[in-house]
Amino acid sequence: MIVGYRSYIELITDLTDGKEVISSSMLQEVKRCEQALRIAESGKIVSLVSSGDPGIYGMAGLAIEQAVELGFKVSIEIIPGVSAAGGAASRLGAPLMLDYATISLSDLLVPWEQIARRLEAVAQADMVVALYNPRSHRRVHQLQETARIFSCYLQPATPVGIATALGLDNERIVLSTLADFQQEEIGMRSVVLIGNSTTRVIDGRMVTPRGYKL
Repeated sequence: MIVGYRSYIELITDLTDGKEVISSSMLQEVKRCEQALRIAESGKIVSLVSSGDPGIYGMAGLAIEQAVELGFKVSIEIIPGVSAAGGAASRLGAPLMLDYATISLSDLLVPWEQIARRLEAVAQADMVVALYNPRSHRRVHQLQETARIFSCYLQPATPVGIATALGLDNERIVLSTLADFQQEEIGMRSVVLIGNSTTRVIDGRMVTPRGYKL
């Protein structure tokens, strides 16, 4: 049995042939997770599909919470995957070689004021940041404010990488700068990596040196 977000299920049709599939739309995470747990409690093996790694902005935490809260007696196995940040980094070069943070700019579940405080702390600490859910048609100011915050601590020429639709036919990888990256095409399927003060472009690749003596 396969349960998951419709768009993600459509990406793995080669793995779901011959299997019973239940899919639903965005913002149905709680309902979808409970449905998977109920099916699992009936004795079936259920795969609850998340994007990237299920423990990183995925469904693993919600499944554990609901299993306890609703009293489901099921075994939960979390299969690690490739996070969006890790996938983006591999296509851009090696920008996550040193300390970094991942922050979602979506304020659907976390107040923007709290997200802004985290961005300020990361920028002040001179850490590379991977931004999830950076911009949508209705959410524009969050990315603008993020750029403003990091511009207070970094040079305009600081490398910024943008990876969109990773692994798909329309994958798009762009190297830009802190001063210019907002002009690029950025949406909900994009991951934006802002470098730190040591990040640079080497032979066309975004690299954050770890500090080895060469």
